[in-house]
Amino acid sequence: MKILLVEDEPKVAAFLQKGLTEQTYNVDIASDGLLGLRLGLVNGYDLIILDQLLPGMSGLEVCRRIRAQNSSVPILMLTALGETDDKIRGLDAGADDYLVKPFAFQELLARIRALARRRQEAPATEASMRLADLVLDPARKSVQRAGQTIQLTAREFALLEYLLRNQGRVVSRVDILEHVWETSFDTGSNVIDVYINFLRKKVDKDFSPKLIHTLVGMGYVMKED
Repeated sequence: MKILLVEDEPKVAAFLQKGLTEQTYNVDIASDGLLGLRLGLVNGYDLIILDQLLPGMSGLEVCRRIRAQNSSVPILMLTALGETDDKIRGLDAGADDYLVKPFAFQELLARIRALARRRQEAPATEASMRLADLVLDPARKSVQRAGQTIQLTAREFALLEYLLRNQGRVVSRVDILEHVWETSFDTGSNVIDVYINFLRKKVDKDFSPKLIHTLVGMGYVMKED
């Protein structure tokens, strides 16, 4: 497995390269955002580990530019910025996962394994999913409601797809974290609530019937009123 590590702190980069190499990963290091972008676009990496605060170009911009040309390579944000808004910005930029410094190395390894499994188990092309007048096409990554195209971020799309796959069934916050993010944030994080609200504004606010429902203390369910 070939990994690109974009990290400007030499001690952190050396520690991670040594630890990952001992786990049989091949690791290239970029010490700034511009080099990270260049390597990320021309080399076929299996995973990119990306700091957010980088010289030359921010990790968020590197992530956006790589994701614009490569929709499949897993990207893990590894940064000291740990507020909910920071996580949302990273995920919206196209990151698949987000780990806050300081971190346990074993947790990093677990995140890497989860992202590798996700890539290997990517589903084949599937038929569109429907509920009322909402249509989601997994192959084209498109969403329409009442014939109107709805623009979603990659993370919003993944969340809506999961809710639609489980329509009529209550899914908990933990279910969503494990299946949409394939990891666990701090249990006190409100990332899920924020993204549910994003979806409601785009999918439900101007339409009827309402499709996304909250069951207090239990989770969320997607169904017609």
